[in-house]
This record gives sequence, C-alpha cells and structure tokens, in this order.
Amino acid sequence: MRIEQIYSHLGGYEFIMVHHPGIWQEVEQIIAAVDTQSCPCGKSRAFSKSRYSLSGIRRAFVDELRKRDWRRSKVCWWTVADSRLLLSIMEREPEEQRQAISSAGETPIFSYNQTDFVKDRIAIEVQFGKYSFVAYDLFVKHMAFYVGDVIDVGVEILPMKELQAEMSSGVAYYEGELYNLIRQGRGVPAVPLVLIGIAP
Repeated sequence: MRIEQIYSHLGGYEFIMVHHPGIWQEVEQIIAAVDTQSCPCGKSRAFSKSRYSLSGIRRAFVDELRKRDWRRSKVCWWTVADSRLLLSIMEREPEEQRQAISSAGETPIFSYNQTDFVKDRIAIEVQFGKYSFVAYDLFVKHMAFYVGDVIDVGVEILPMKELQAEMSSGVAYYEGELYNLIRQGRGVPAVPLVLIGIAP
C-alpha cells in the first residue's frame, strides 16, 4: 500500500518529524509492507462489491506493527454521575479517584480506553471499521491517551475513497473523515493528530 494523503492537526505530523523521524519512517515502511493483493475477499463474497478482505488487511497491519514492537496500552480511570466531583478528581491517579468517589458516598464506576499500537509516545489506530469508530478514535481514544500523558500524537490510518469503494459498505474513508475533522474547527479535538489516507 502507499500513503496518498496526510493531514496534520495541531502540528501532529511536524511533532513526529522533529522529535521522532525514525517513527515516521517506520509508519511508511509498515504501510508499504501491506499488500492488498494478498488480502482478497473469500469466495463467499464473490457477488458483493468487496474486492479486499478487511480482516486480512487489518491482520497484515497488526503483524507489521507488532514486528516493530508497537504494543497495546490502556488508560484507566473511575467515573461517577456527579460532574462537580468528576472535575475535582479528573487529574488524580485512578486509585485516588476511586477513593474520592467512595468518600463522597457515591459508587465508583471503573472505565478505560485501550489502543493496540503505542510506541515512543505515538499511538496508531488502523481503522477499517464503521464511521463511528473513527470519531471514537479521534475524539475519545487519542484524547484520553493525550490527556493521560501517555502519548504526544495520535495517528489514524484510513483508506482513501478509491480503496474504500472496493470494500464492504459502511467503512470510513479519509476524505470523509478529513471533512468531519476540519468542520470541528482548528482546535477540536485538542490533541495533535495525523490522518493518513492509504491506497493500494
């Protein structure tokens, strides 16, 4: 595969190029190593418009990322329905959050976000899922890891429309998600991001 387009939100791309140029080279190598021709749809999809196996492409990305030591990371916290209490504990460590909620007579609710690929404070999400998954990545996952001081930049890898058109319906695509991101305004979400559009 190849990188067709890149969009830098809040200086995400520039940050990587200045502080982690080797990471960007890895990202380019990973994308180049994924061969869509080796991920055709099975015979059961012979009459659908799908030319490529989404699970096959995803698996190829997972293999390439794990070979280069990109690892899963998890950010945990405790929550409650009381907004004032939440604001007062949000910056604390998880165990302190739990204790503060209990001390206030409320029931703490455990929550977390997880991302599969983090290395050198850069998170990568490879998204060949529905539109809603991309919004969750950009506005919740990457944000949680950034606010939790686990990452400095989130990277979202998406198919270009030309690739998405040969996949099953409902898959998000770069051009559409670029529009959604830009429509929010320059400072939203408040996390440096890099959107990458890929094509075969």
